[in-house]
Amino acid sequence: MLIATLSACMVGPNFERPELSPEAKFTRDDPGATVSANTVAGASQSFSTHRDVPGEWWELFQSQPLNTFVSLAVANSPSLAQSEAALRQAQETAYAAGGALYPTVTGLADFNRQKFAIGGGGAGQIIANISPIFSMYSASLAISYTLDIWGGVRRNIESQVADVQYAQFQVEAAHLTLTSNLLNAVIQEASVKGQIRATKEIIQVQERQLSILRTQFRLGGVDESQVLQQVATLEQTKATLPALEQALVVQKNLINTLGGFYPTQNVVQEFELSDLTLPRKLPLSLPSQLVEQRPDVRSAEAQLWAASADIGVALANQLPNFTITGNAGNQSAEFHRLFSSGTGIWSLTTSLSQTIFDAGTLNSERKAAVAAFDAAAANYREVVVSAFGDVANTISAVQKDAKALKASLAAERSAMKSLKLTQQQYTLGAIDLTTLLLAVQTYQQAKINLVQAQAARFSDTVALFFALGGGWWNRSLSAPNRVREPLTILSAVPPFNRRQTVPMSQP
Repeated sequence: MLIATLSACMVGPNFERPELSPEAKFTRDDPGATVSANTVAGASQSFSTHRDVPGEWWELFQSQPLNTFVSLAVANSPSLAQSEAALRQAQETAYAAGGALYPTVTGLADFNRQKFAIGGGGAGQIIANISPIFSMYSASLAISYTLDIWGGVRRNIESQVADVQYAQFQVEAAHLTLTSNLLNAVIQEASVKGQIRATKEIIQVQERQLSILRTQFRLGGVDESQVLQQVATLEQTKATLPALEQALVVQKNLINTLGGFYPTQNVVQEFELSDLTLPRKLPLSLPSQLVEQRPDVRSAEAQLWAASADIGVALANQLPNFTITGNAGNQSAEFHRLFSSGTGIWSLTTSLSQTIFDAGTLNSERKAAVAAFDAAAANYREVVVSAFGDVANTISAVQKDAKALKASLAAERSAMKSLKLTQQQYTLGAIDLTTLLLAVQTYQQAKINLVQAQAARFSDTVALFFALGGGWWNRSLSAPNRVREPLTILSAVPPFNRRQTVPMSQP
């Protein structure tokens, strides 16, 4: 009862999550629905605070081959395997720290054989008839227990449990980064393929035009300079293809690499932007939910929690330390009599130790722990502010890029009509070659811009799911849901209030 009463006191602060500022909002006004365009990725999107982020949010793009590859990548990813191993390490370290709450019991068994001198007179003459060689057998249990009066042990356990939480959300951060990067790589691959296809279409148009010019040149209708100008334009367009083709190779290799596969392994099929469906109903978490959902915010919170507990450890190290040690066992000169009556031995020791002089070491360690907490608090605020900025940026991008796609579609259609009209006018001799080449170049750029704008709509949606935390709380196999903190250890840790950080408390 005395030990329980003494152990109820814990120095240092009880960690509480910092309060969210009233100014923590994504936008000043509620974001409305986006504009629509009659093309790939042109659907109107709307935001809803009543919709939650699915655990497998990538399935909203409605591509079964994509879903299959994401599952393969998650199972095969080296980065995920690394974070999972770090989580197991943090768990075992926390369990190891929990062992300090219990007594340490050590079993000892000794056999000692010794010879003593019997010559030289004096007392040696008295025991001359006794054998100078004797044996001693002993077996005992040693018990040592340090009273955690000031809660230093429990604060250390608290710090280790916070490290477990940090590792859990590092796993989820790795999972979210992997899945987001995979989708972006797939989208970028499809975008590059679309740009290559558009460039090849322009090359065909320019080759047809060159064929016409050469015919006209042979008939004397145009001079050679116009033919050479068209050749130069065609070759310039062809020169853009190798860079696009190299970008396509890079994206294909990136997709394989992210999944933990080698470039030569044909694991994933090629995608087109038309293979994906743009989600029309987008979830939008409440500001108060974002700090619960974002893995990077929760990781920063765990670091702040660990730093808070480390202050208690540093404070406890400055206070007296109480230790109880005991030994009990048997000792005999003959092995067969080791556990006979009368061979028992025991000892019990209670000790108190207190550092009297250490040149300010412990005090400086306490100040260092407080400074580490201040740094962790500043880091937490920075991560939270960045998280809100990410969501605000993605909301704006979803809205603005929808308008950009609509404008790009209108520009592409207008450029296509202009090119057809310009070709007809050139055939009739109403315009010169320079005007025609300009129309071709305008159509080429408009075609590529349209493909890029379509890809941007998909990428913006991926970015929104990333900014909202990826829905790990809706996946039963996510690290926080699958791997709980060590419950037997948590019983020794003070309650975790999630509102704000309070000043250090005294025992």
